[in-house]
Amino acid sequence: MSHIGSSRIARIGRCTFSAKVAVMIALSPMLTAVDASAQLCPGTTVTSGLRRPMGMALSNQGNVLVSESGTATPHSGRISIVDPSGDRRTLLDGLPSGRNDVGDPSGPAGIAMRGRTLYALMSIGDSVLPSPVPTRNLANPNVSSPIFSSVLAIHFSAHVEKTTAGFALSPADQQTLATGQSVHLSNGGGDTVDIELVANFPDYVSDPLPGFPAIVRGSNPFGLAVVADQLYVTDGGRNLVWQVDIPTGSFSPLATFPTIPNPLFPAVGGPVVEAVPTGIGYADGGLLVTLFRGVPFAPGTSAVVRIDPSTGVHSPFVSGLKTAIGVLGIKDGAGGSFLVLQNSSGPAPFFAGPGLVLQFDAPGGAPTLLADCLARPAAMLRDAKTGTLYIAELLTGRIVALDLGS
Repeated sequence: MSHIGSSRIARIGRCTFSAKVAVMIALSPMLTAVDASAQLCPGTTVTSGLRRPMGMALSNQGNVLVSESGTATPHSGRISIVDPSGDRRTLLDGLPSGRNDVGDPSGPAGIAMRGRTLYALMSIGDSVLPSPVPTRNLANPNVSSPIFSSVLAIHFSAHVEKTTAGFALSPADQQTLATGQSVHLSNGGGDTVDIELVANFPDYVSDPLPGFPAIVRGSNPFGLAVVADQLYVTDGGRNLVWQVDIPTGSFSPLATFPTIPNPLFPAVGGPVVEAVPTGIGYADGGLLVTLFRGVPFAPGTSAVVRIDPSTGVHSPFVSGLKTAIGVLGIKDGAGGSFLVLQNSSGPAPFFAGPGLVLQFDAPGGAPTLLADCLARPAAMLRDAKTGTLYIAELLTGRIVALDLGS
């Protein structure tokens, strides 16, 4: 998660958090109605030791698939299978991963499962470098993978999911995918995985400043949703949502998000902050997207917006948040509610304060606090059959489970 939006949010992984949730909630505009008299830590650890988990998907076998952005070692991105008892096995290792412009690992990000196909985002990796201008970037002439900022389709059988000890993608395989050819991996025992490149977004676009013509803006895919034969991908670097046609691989921006005034300027940061779209979900015919916001990550500036997928028109849904990074719609009989995951929730700028899970029964209503002791969560996933909410913590490498009821 530390690489979302490149340098505008890349410093996430370097900050610590305070447990003074009562104070920080009282000062947060949206959360004044939340009872923070005591910390809510209802979760149990499902598994740990993951390589900076960034995304989760539920398979039709009841397993949680987890994307891991990797370690300091290049090409250490991984997708793991975690069963309900917490046992972890590797599905696919060797995915592209590289140090981003602030030195943190950046690799696999959001994932989504449809049938026996897993769609997986590769984030910005080491496609860009720091520039002489703070928070701005230069193109990396020696990028470690040709498939950063892309969408992969990974096809595997239920038998592979149940039994595999893991497959590995080589750098040569990454080059093959970049040419548009598929990759067929075999473990020698008859089990196979097939991988294809669905879409390869530009790693960066020119974004010059006066006196700095080489400045670029990186593409940094973070979250995705699958709706029929379309993929919708948030791009925290370009401040937009891509629409990808799965059958053809064609893609184009569906919605773009403007900057907003920085309420802490001139004390902290510049005059405006960027949108930095992160989490995305589909509910009631619309896309819900969290806008994390960029430096200085001021309380009350983060939000959830709703996008009409047929037009790209977006409208406010929930405002007054802090570093919102995930959103889920929940159906309950004839109605429904939705959950919002916050990466940190302190009253100060940047990343003081624990991560929260909030439940809203209506966009304008007061939220119910479900958990307030998470360590920099990056993604959440709900199993509708069991009511279990899974939350991935980036820095601890844990998956935490909360029982929300079926």
